[in-house]
Amino acid sequence: MLEQIGFKAGEVYSVLEKNGPLSIYALKKELKNERDIIPMAIGWLAREGKIAFQENGKSSKISIK
Repeated sequence: MLEQIGFKAGEVYSVLEKNGPLSIYALKKELKNERDIIPMAIGWLAREGKIAFQENGKSSKISIK
């Protein structure tokens, strides 16, 4: 499972690099809605300090630092 999370973290990073800041919903849509692994991959990238969270009222977006 850890390997899957790391692989998905790479995919999340690539999507953000290509498309710019996205909401979690948009990320799930881009990555075929793998609901369980995508939040784990986002946490992986956050722990490594590779992404930033932009909050705007009720919505938030994730971007590359």
